Amino acid sequence: MQEAEIAAARAYVRLLAATRAALSDPAEAPLYMPLLSSPIEEADEALRSAGLAGNEGRLFALVRKLQPSLTGSGH
Repeated sequence: MQEAEIAAARAYVRLLAATRAALSDPAEAPLYMPLLSSPIEEADEALRSAGLAGNEGRLFALVRKLQPSLTGSGH
């Protein structure tokens, strides 16, 4: 796994965590949605830099290597 690919997978994982936090309370979600713009931009840039934009299969394979629990295959 290349460093740029690792960075992209990690940025995606951070985006997932931020999204889950922002949406955890539906009543409060509209207040927190603007806070997702930075993690979205970070993930987009990391995906482009790693050549993974539009290659979700490769990205998800990398994420599974870094965070197997996100896919239900880990503990």
